[in-house]
Amino acid sequence: MFGKLVRRVLAVLMVVGAMSLAGPGGQRAEAASVCFGRPAKTVGFATGELRVYKKRQYVCALTVAKRPGTVRPMSVSLQPRGGRASVDSGRFTRQAGPVTVYALNRCVRVSGAVAGKRASTGWTLC
Repeated sequence: MFGKLVRRVLAVLMVVGAMSLAGPGGQRAEAASVCFGRPAKTVGFATGELRVYKKRQYVCALTVAKRPGTVRPMSVSLQPRGGRASVDSGRFTRQAGPVTVYALNRCVRVSGAVAGKRASTGWTLC
């Protein structure tokens, strides 16, 4: 009897948790909204801002819209020299990312876009 009650309570909690992650309308949940570390570079452009952060051997980047609220295509790409790029792209209301790469003693290239306007850093943090 007690085991049945525990299973039911756990099932209800799992359903509630899954629904809260889905958010209104079943849109993608954006759990992490910021990068950790010190701000290393910021590049502004017409529709947004590209932010780059560094913490020890990791680099993190995100693209933030100047006017959040409208769903529009956004992307952020972070590539260490000699490595594969970490990319987040899609239709978002506020930001794309964060994306993180291991970049100990390596330059990184960061680019981001909001609604067709884009910015890039070139090779930086060398």
